[in-house]
Amino acid sequence: MKKLTLLTGAMLAFAAFAASAAPPTGTPAAGDAPAADPLFDTISALDAAVFDAFNHCDAPGQLDKHAGYFSPDVEFYHDTGGVTWSRDDMIANTKKYVCGNFRRELIPGSLRVYPIKDFGAIAQGSHRFCQFASGKCEGLADFAIVWRLQNGSWQITRVLSYGHRPSP
Repeated sequence: MKKLTLLTGAMLAFAAFAASAAPPTGTPAAGDAPAADPLFDTISALDAAVFDAFNHCDAPGQLDKHAGYFSPDVEFYHDTGGVTWSRDDMIANTKKYVCGNFRRELIPGSLRVYPIKDFGAIAQGSHRFCQFASGKCEGLADFAIVWRLQNGSWQITRVLSYGHRPSP
């Protein structure tokens, strides 16, 4: 009987935890119209802005604008490129390998946003990369970006870009 009581208590505690876990935003149930979600709207707009600057980083001022979205101590984990431990190193790589070469496109409908209590949010999704020279979109990858809200300002503190593969 004591084991049954402990098991029941553990199951109830887990159920309460699971029920309190915040679902991702921007992910309506099948057939449902998306509800207005201020966090999703904010992170979606930030994603669009940071990557608009990324996509135009060879234009004057755009690389600096792109850099401004990142914390100075940002950690960037890239499955094929390795790890960078600072904004300066990450931006140097962007300048060297990205600017004028390719652009990033978010896969429509893939963005999910998860709140982080008393910190910010996680953005998760898929994106592809398209060459400027050929116009071909040959690379696809998944990402997770950690955004911190501090003093009314959002900054990226961690980036994971992984699962790089050819586009279908």
